Amino acid sequence: MKRISQRVLLLAGLSLALWCLGAGADDTPTQPFITSADKISAGDTAWMLSSTALVLLMTIPGLALFYAGMVRQKNVLSTALQSFAVCCLVTVLWVVIGYSLAFTPGTAFIGGFSRVLLGGMSYVKSTGMLSVSHIAPTIPESVFVMFQMTFAIITPALITGAFAERIKFGSMLLFMALWSLLVYAPVAHCVWEPTGWLAALGDQDFAGGTVVHINAGAAGLMCAFVLGKRNGYGREAFVPHNLTFTLIGASLLWVGWFGFNAGSAVAADGRAGMAMLVTQLATATAALTWMFVEWAFRKRASLLGGCSGAVAGLVAITPASGFVDVSGALAIGLVAGGLCYWGATGLKRLLDADDSLDVFGIHGIGGMVGAILTGVFSQKDLSGASADLAIQTLGAFATLFYSAAVSLILLLAIQATIGLRVKPADETLGLDLSQHGETIP
Repeated sequence: MKRISQRVLLLAGLSLALWCLGAGADDTPTQPFITSADKISAGDTAWMLSSTALVLLMTIPGLALFYAGMVRQKNVLSTALQSFAVCCLVTVLWVVIGYSLAFTPGTAFIGGFSRVLLGGMSYVKSTGMLSVSHIAPTIPESVFVMFQMTFAIITPALITGAFAERIKFGSMLLFMALWSLLVYAPVAHCVWEPTGWLAALGDQDFAGGTVVHINAGAAGLMCAFVLGKRNGYGREAFVPHNLTFTLIGASLLWVGWFGFNAGSAVAADGRAGMAMLVTQLATATAALTWMFVEWAFRKRASLLGGCSGAVAGLVAITPASGFVDVSGALAIGLVAGGLCYWGATGLKRLLDADDSLDVFGIHGIGGMVGAILTGVFSQKDLSGASADLAIQTLGAFATLFYSAAVSLILLLAIQATIGLRVKPADETLGLDLSQHGETIP
């Protein structure tokens, strides 16, 4: 663990150097503004309201069921509660300060404080005036706040799969609160706010391959390293409680992902339609690829493998969904299915980390695949902008290193103060009873 910590901290230096490459970016600042109701598109607003609900569906109940089905029966309730609690926690943090740090002008690395407690956001029915984000001027700012909130919710919720079955509930909440403000908000600002340095460099991340999946994957890997392996890991079979839950959860993720990707067009238009189509295609391709690879190596395809492959395809197409056509989607799905299978098996063994539910193997590797291949398959006709493979690679690795380094620092600080891991006896009993006093009969 000490050697791993030293290596990651060394990577932190490289990460900061990479981030500083963007310090000179000086685009003319833009900011939210007041406009009249007749400038708002009813179609765009209706689609974004629907997309917001779909993305929230991804975390509760989608991710909660997906993860809960894969853990042992004694940890099902605690695993589901982690997703539910993260949803509640991040909702409050996002309104208080997270949105302002991510989506208002500030520096190249972090936003300002003009929207703390959503101050300045307005809607006045009598005058027909309301505020809009400079990023989404055809919908009310309140809708944009909600839409981006659902992204801020699912990203830390994804991390919970890496430390499933062994973390203290209070420590988990503290880590997620700090991580949301110190990692998620700065990365979202750098990639998606026009004055952020990766945005200014031309990094293409349509719906969160970098901001969500690489970010969560790197943090998840650090969690697995710092918390250590579960008692009995590698010596006894950890049988999933209910893979039917996992199938239902994966299916809800798949459906909700249309809001995630097609909704990121922030308009009811042809680009949203193309994003929806390539999302479906890449997901199906990756699921089939994972099952075929699994069949080749293990002589059978599994339900868990099919679900994992589908999620890998969803992850990988996310950054590319607004930039690629169907041929690009097929290629990304094919590569993601194979590489994420390796990430959850071979790479996991090489890293010797108990990443319980393969957060890094699927989200980290899938996010890297999608972000980098966006630089290969992006079509200028779809977005009006050309992708640069070097910039895509820079954005992917800078985020990987930054998230890993800051996550490690936060984890070590919490471990040194209030502790991270439950007592061995509590872990053996199960987190449902030991942490929450509940159990599945």
